[in-house]
Amino acid sequence: MKMMKMIKMMVVLVLSCVLCVSADILHEDLAINGCSASDGEVMYSLDGEEKWYADFINKRGVEPQPSFIDHMSYREGTYEQAVANQQICRQNLKVDLEAYKNPPLELDPPSSPMIYTKDYVEVGQKNVLICHVTGFYPAPVNVSWTKNGVQVTEGTSINIPYPNKDGSFRQTSRLEFVPQQGDMYSCTVRHRALDQPLTRIWDVEVKQPGVGPAVFCGLGLTVGLLGVAAGTFFLIKGNECS
Repeated sequence: MKMMKMIKMMVVLVLSCVLCVSADILHEDLAINGCSASDGEVMYSLDGEEKWYADFINKRGVEPQPSFIDHMSYREGTYEQAVANQQICRQNLKVDLEAYKNPPLELDPPSSPMIYTKDYVEVGQKNVLICHVTGFYPAPVNVSWTKNGVQVTEGTSINIPYPNKDGSFRQTSRLEFVPQQGDMYSCTVRHRALDQPLTRIWDVEVKQPGVGPAVFCGLGLTVGLLGVAAGTFFLIKGNECS
């Protein structure tokens, strides 16, 4: 089993460094340089959050850091170095495949996707649908979205594959949308280890306040008032008779 892990088709070089900043706080700094015959990945992260990755399609480096943190920038030439590292990775991959006589590719299917919203759902207010999938090998997965049965691509994005500790990968796709009552969305995941795609459905259902408690409260109040009125009537009649 250990040998099979070593000879997987995608050669991934993982460099991790644990930095101790106090007696009880640890941070994990991770760098990945991975490649296959047709794809590749170079990424740097800190504590599971991506700091920088190479976008080989648009030929640039990307720093997907949220706006609320102190931005960390990488020096000029980092993307060019990533391209050079990919060439070295593919050379090593070719040598390894020849040495191990082209072993069969080990396939691990992804788990059922999880779909949820970034923020609390309010009709007519911009939000983000998130589709998370994990446990697959090799990377990547293909994620597609539909709205009311029609495929949508505008407002969609997906992060690069991120490694799990067991050697599998995880990815997260996002869809920017404006919730409207009754709309139905789906997230479909495709991977070479799957015989059929995995689909998860999410529909816009904003629950309205129920009328039951209000009706029962109104009835209770009405009955109470009628009881008070009846009691007052009999009290007055009783005094007149005396």
